This record gives sequence, structure tokens and C-alpha cells, in this order.
Amino acid sequence: MRPVDLSEIKNIADYELLRPQWRPQVMALKERRRVRLGGHLTFLFENQATVRYQIQEMLRIERIVKPADIAHEVNTYNELIPAAGELCACLLIEYETPVERDLRLRELLGLEHHIGIEVNGRRSPARFDDRQISTDRLSAVQYVKFQLTPEQVAKFPQGAKLVADHPKYSVEQALNAEQLAELAADLK
Repeated sequence: MRPVDLSEIKNIADYELLRPQWRPQVMALKERRRVRLGGHLTFLFENQATVRYQIQEMLRIERIVKPADIAHEVNTYNELIPAAGELCACLLIEYETPVERDLRLRELLGLEHHIGIEVNGRRSPARFDDRQISTDRLSAVQYVKFQLTPEQVAKFPQGAKLVADHPKYSVEQALNAEQLAELAADLK
């Protein structure tokens, strides 16, 4: 998938004018790309449009206007663009209260070894971004990548499921037809 090019990024003033039309479209796209795995893990699978939106929102919120700083944001977020045969997702680990969240993020240490996507009976493990994992707890936001084999890519539209088999969090979730169609496009 093609990364976001710096030339595609609007300045803050132009983005503010486009945002009312663009935001609902991207929110609908994100909803099609959102997969809940049990009650506490949500995967938001990224593509070029969702990453471009995130860049624009970051520039807007942080009031980033210097060209070098904008280029840095583009380069950073482009890490979320999947390569050929790959799916990339932002994983949100969600618990209601700060106390429960802190406890669960400690209990879920090692989760990076217990998440995968299964296609045609073959499991591909998630690769977590090591920068977001410490020795005493996980970050509530993780960036993960799934590298699929050519056979899995070919079989993906027929069915896939996310799997967690951590001792403290074990669950599977089949992707629905809309999710399969949406994510299969990323794999082409």
C-alpha cells in the first residue's frame, strides 16, 4: 500500500474547511475496519486514508505548522501503512477505570506473544512495536502488524479470525463479511 506523501497533507486552515465533509467519511471507514476481540481489545486496522486522517488530526490538535515537523509526523505515521501481504492495526486495550486499567496492563504482560490472526487454519503472530512495551506493564495503545503468507492472502476473503491466547485473556473473534472485504483490499 502506498504511504502518505507529504504533498497530500493540507495546511491547518485548508483542513479545517475540508474536515466537516471528510471526517464522517473516515469515521465510517474506521468503523468497517474496527474489530473487537472480547470485551477489552479493539483493533483498528489502518490504511492510507486512516493514516492520512490521523496525521491531519495530529497537526490540527497540536497546531503543527513547521514543514520539518509536518514531515516528521508523516514519516512517523507512515509506519502504520501495511506492506504487501501485511495488515497493520492500532490495538486499544480498554478498561473502564484507571485502577482496573493499571492492574490489567500489568497482568497482560507478554500479550505480544499471544495475539495472532488465523487464516485457513494457519496462524500468523502479531508483531508488536517494542517501543510501547516496558518490563512492568503494557501501554494501553499498541501498534501491531500481521504478515500473511501468499496462501493466507489468497484465502483471506473466505474467512479469518483474531485470536488471543494469553493466560489472563483468551478469546477468538471471526471477522464478519464486511471486515473481510475491507481488509482484503489492503492485502492486494
